[in-house]
Amino acid sequence: MATRIRALLLTLLLGLFAGPALAHPGLWVVKDADTTIYLFGTVHLLPQDTDWHFPALDRALADSQTLYVEIVDDDQANMAALVLRYGMDMTHPLTGLLSPFDRSRLERAARLANVPGGVASLNMMRPWLAALTLTVAPLTQAGLDPAQGVDRQLRAAMEKAGKPVRALETAEQQIGFLAGMPQAMQLAMLRSTLRDTDRATVDLKSIIEAWKNGDDEALARLENELMRRDEPELYQRLLVERNEAWARQVSELLQQPGTVFIAVGAAHLAGPDSLQRQLQRQGESVERL
Repeated sequence: MATRIRALLLTLLLGLFAGPALAHPGLWVVKDADTTIYLFGTVHLLPQDTDWHFPALDRALADSQTLYVEIVDDDQANMAALVLRYGMDMTHPLTGLLSPFDRSRLERAARLANVPGGVASLNMMRPWLAALTLTVAPLTQAGLDPAQGVDRQLRAAMEKAGKPVRALETAEQQIGFLAGMPQAMQLAMLRSTLRDTDRATVDLKSIIEAWKNGDDEALARLENELMRRDEPELYQRLLVERNEAWARQVSELLQQPGTVFIAVGAAHLAGPDSLQRQLQRQGESVERL
């Protein structure tokens, strides 16, 4: 988004990061005398046949008493209500905010993404939601299934084991990060999405491959470095501020004995402002497994 705002949308959807030359995604641990906290980066859309488990991960999950994910109140009814509240604007049609050139690109993008209702549906959305819709639609058409996302699979496994699953944020907070952006920033996000319409699936598959292979350098190039350079305000709002808040929550969890597994979008575990770096700035030691 920017030339890379759309990559930040993929970050929110996919959350991607890993480490050097390993054949599995990245897993970290933070611990003190009586507390162990694992940090794992997730991908929220995956091909159905993706195998991402490895022994250290499975041991960490088995040992953990509690799972924390970004949100747990993401049932269809709640998400639909939030999208209606924060993402729709019937009084200010989207096309009225766009130049004739961008309106034509919006129509083309709606056709290519096979958006239900076409451009008429997008026209009722605020720019951030239109951008997100145009980012997700071609990915699901390409066989990337939200139901197969790593976070959903982790939640299902822990619930089956009778272990509690808790949230770092609420769905309303997450949507608020996007909906609260100034309109100019939302429109920049949408225009970038329209520019990159033809590359969405290619970019996502490259990111998934890098995540699966633990190639943090490739993921940093694909996502965080460009986002930080091209859209610093967006990067600060959607990544840095949230990582700072999560680091405070992890520090609080370290005050309680036990073993906890935290799974977040893995872009939050990448780069100089990652969750691990925030924890290190608080004096915690973080080790990659």
